[in-house]
Amino acid sequence: MPLLGIDTGGTFTDFVLLSDESPNLRVHKVLSTPQAPEQAILQGIHELGLGDCDSLLVVHGSTVATNAVLEGKGVRTVFITNTGLRDLLTIGRQARAELYNLNPAPVTPPVPRELCLETGGRLSADGSVLETLSESDLHTLRSTLKKLKPQAVAINLLFSWIDERFEKRIAEIVPDGMFISRSSHILPEPREYERGITTWLNASVGPLVQGYLQRLCAGVPQAQVAVMQSAGGTIDATQAGEEAVHMLLSGPAGGLAGAQYVGGLAGCHRLLSFDMGGTSTDVALLDNTQSGDLPLTTEGHIGSYPVGVPMVDMHTIGAGGGSIARIDSGGLLQVGPESAGADPGPACYGRSITGINMQATVTDANLLLGRLRSDAFLGGHMTLDENAARTAIAPLAKTLNLSPEHTAQGIIDVANEHMARALRVMSVQRGVDAAQLTLTSFGGAGGLHVCALAEALEMSQALVPAHAGVLSALGMLVAPRARYLSHTLLQQLSAAPDDVLLHDMQQAVVMLTKRGREDLIKEGVDADSIRVSPSVDLRYRGQSFVINLPVVLSADSKTSTNSQTTGQAMASVIKQFHERHAALYGHSLQQPVELVTLRVKVHSPPPQALTLPSANETKSVRKTPVLAHVTLAGIGTKVPVYTRESLSSGISGPALITETISTTYLAPGWLCQPDASGCLLLSKT
Repeated sequence: MPLLGIDTGGTFTDFVLLSDESPNLRVHKVLSTPQAPEQAILQGIHELGLGDCDSLLVVHGSTVATNAVLEGKGVRTVFITNTGLRDLLTIGRQARAELYNLNPAPVTPPVPRELCLETGGRLSADGSVLETLSESDLHTLRSTLKKLKPQAVAINLLFSWIDERFEKRIAEIVPDGMFISRSSHILPEPREYERGITTWLNASVGPLVQGYLQRLCAGVPQAQVAVMQSAGGTIDATQAGEEAVHMLLSGPAGGLAGAQYVGGLAGCHRLLSFDMGGTSTDVALLDNTQSGDLPLTTEGHIGSYPVGVPMVDMHTIGAGGGSIARIDSGGLLQVGPESAGADPGPACYGRSITGINMQATVTDANLLLGRLRSDAFLGGHMTLDENAARTAIAPLAKTLNLSPEHTAQGIIDVANEHMARALRVMSVQRGVDAAQLTLTSFGGAGGLHVCALAEALEMSQALVPAHAGVLSALGMLVAPRARYLSHTLLQQLSAAPDDVLLHDMQQAVVMLTKRGREDLIKEGVDADSIRVSPSVDLRYRGQSFVINLPVVLSADSKTSTNSQTTGQAMASVIKQFHERHAALYGHSLQQPVELVTLRVKVHSPPPQALTLPSANETKSVRKTPVLAHVTLAGIGTKVPVYTRESLSSGISGPALITETISTTYLAPGWLCQPDASGCLLLSKT
């Protein structure tokens, strides 16, 4: 069965095809269609000759949910909560973006007050009923919903993570045709604000995601379509629309899955990754010497909104190949976060009308410096216009009283500093010495900046993976089928937990496992291949934030609870918690430890095992042929250009290494050695 990985980015949509007919991967790129992302996907499928394929498995990452949230273009949504809490999402945590600004600008509430409805059905912290949900309450809610005519309804009642019956009852009376999101289903955990925001986000973007996926599936009726989730596992498209909030970091999660995979092939297990695309750069720390799983967080944000569901732990900034350069009011050069996107794109794409939308971007600067070859972009399928790039940069150069080339270098330097700052957030600011890591670059623009960023962080090793320009799409092919489920218990732990708590934990694992297995089996996953990975969120009593740690608990409902074994597992995880707290924060406390949430990852390997063909199987050890010599700004001599496919031995910088989907700039003082998997290992001399 052909397996197609797709990553929809802000500028390009990337394709990686693995078929039975050829051991080699086929890669492809088309310009994205942000207003209707499925159009670019269907175009790429047609151009790859898969339009009439009888059997095709598509795994893709989508930006539909992310863009809708960031641009505030979610559907009209009603928020239902308990009496007295209609302003919950507006008040939030009362955190100010600017601590010392005494006159902050008013912030638009997530949901207009007239769309926030109150009702009965209030529980106390122990799950007892303080206020019942009457038939009169339900009748009033239904009548109001008919008048307001929203497209979606978000239901978030207090302590519904203990008892979901009132939320279920409200969902039953919602008029037909309205998308329903229940907090007790989406995020059955404490923190009513975070739970409420997550539930509202799911409702707000759910109809958009459902519509997009339906149009995509209709365009390839013979294919099985799956979607990457923010936590790094895939889910069938027919189920993805109901849990759209799990897709907010869909594409970046694919990139991390791909980086982890190729890093293992290259023997590099501690990676500091940066994925530089056309619109943004995603940065993450991957340590495969630990669990081998992607690093996850439940404290992530999309824009200003907290998202409580598990997602890959990364830092994103608005710096990419399409980031626009400008002069600010103080006369300083700035780059990003605004992007030229796919339309009109950088000036050198030739999609702008002369004099209109001719804004200089990072891609234009790289072209003007000679680091991009105008006749070899996308393997020659797209020609870049150097004159247009020079025209776009000229006004900035005139204002700064610099040559166009010096201005272009300034644009690159500013963009590099933005990315270096993001890399420090994920390494130095977490107490990790970046010099002990391997900088791993991917994305269409990453290879042009990898050496400069490594030098900025005093790193001596870097890795440019095989297929770096489409690594997020490649990551879709190696991602497991998975569900990430949780159940809150909120109990104090001791060195010898009581039998009641141990029994509750065991039952929770069994319940979550059963739910996850049923979902995966519905997708056609072999039951024998399903694996279960439990973990627990722990904290010191009185703390607000938690540390997640793996724990050994049986997921077999037929196995009776062994109190001694389970107790030993909990005693071990408490010890790990103290050690982890000391490693993260520099101290541990003699305080009771609380179990907050029990989590279960139910997962299965990807449908097909992916093996990258050896890049050097047919190459003899000889000197790598030079394709051409070019002039680069700031380099006094002609610089050799190599094709990545022809690299058979080590080379030294300065040099350009071109391939169909990306270019790597090997800076002076750097060595490049290709390995058997096709990765480029860079080292600073």
